[in-house]
Amino acid sequence: MKALVHDGSGNIALQDRPYPALQLPTDAVVRVTRSTICTSDLHIMRGAVPRALPNTVLGHEFVGVAEEVGSGVARFAPGDRVAVNCETFCGTCFFCKRGGVNNCERGGWELGCRIDGCQAEYVRVPFADNAFTRIPDSVSDEDALFLGDILATGWWGARIAEIDRGFAVAVIGAGPVGLATMMCARLADPGCIIAVERDRHRAELAANLGLADHVIDGSLSLEEIERQVRELSEGRGADAVIEAAGSDATFEMAWRIARPNAVVVVSAMYERDQVLPLPRMYGKNLVFKTGGVDASGLDELMALIESGEIDTSCLISKRYPLNDILEAYRAFEAREDDCLKVVITPWK
Repeated sequence: MKALVHDGSGNIALQDRPYPALQLPTDAVVRVTRSTICTSDLHIMRGAVPRALPNTVLGHEFVGVAEEVGSGVARFAPGDRVAVNCETFCGTCFFCKRGGVNNCERGGWELGCRIDGCQAEYVRVPFADNAFTRIPDSVSDEDALFLGDILATGWWGARIAEIDRGFAVAVIGAGPVGLATMMCARLADPGCIIAVERDRHRAELAANLGLADHVIDGSLSLEEIERQVRELSEGRGADAVIEAAGSDATFEMAWRIARPNAVVVVSAMYERDQVLPLPRMYGKNLVFKTGGVDASGLDELMALIESGEIDTSCLISKRYPLNDILEAYRAFEAREDDCLKVVITPWK
């Protein structure tokens, strides 16, 4: 089969790889019908993910059809259409029992990082009963494509931000994760959603789609951004902040624009260490929640897609067959034509 492989030194190439085999009874093999490229794939290419292993097939955000299932898979059968979770988790360890599936003692972020991922014709998926979410007949592959990663990240970020009705919620970054976060934050009935974004196209998209009630130009000075957030939040600062951009400037912005006693969620991935200036922050009594998405319980999110309450079609900018995935990476990384997300279709 054809698969996109990275070498650990910044190079990617389409290669011929063997069809994946079941290794454990809880495994399944999926025929990939749609996949996509995530910014974290670029982080792996750049060597910014220390736990990533070279000579691995990239990709972790996809949907497909179960081709084979192990004898230990009870909930799914060959032929089932499934959206696959970006996290691999056993469901029984200390962390999984408490909802912290990103830190599963037998998994975590594995697909496309430490084991072969989805930018291929087929992929082996461990713990399939936990990894799979069934796709209803009324939901297309592309409707479900982002469920297991960016939409799950937005869902998780909005949930752990502890958004109360009427809150002023600030989302930093209107890229794919930021826009998905706004979709999910809206479900909590906030008073307003404030997007901070420096890219004009992305800012306009957030406003025009009604995902954000107010948009602040992220290229303004931090002092001016703080002032505008306070103006939109009765002088307090944002009641909840979700940082979905991932730069040095946005990390500082997150705690600066938050009101005292707010929750600050950092769902972005950084390529460099960040600093918490505790003397300057003293007295704000902020709660920080950070890290990889605990992407579990996605049946509820799938139901919201099926009902039309969440629609991620606005995120799709371009489509490429697997044959042209190198060009897809170039366009995605360059944000060509204001690219948000690319869809990878099967090999032609």
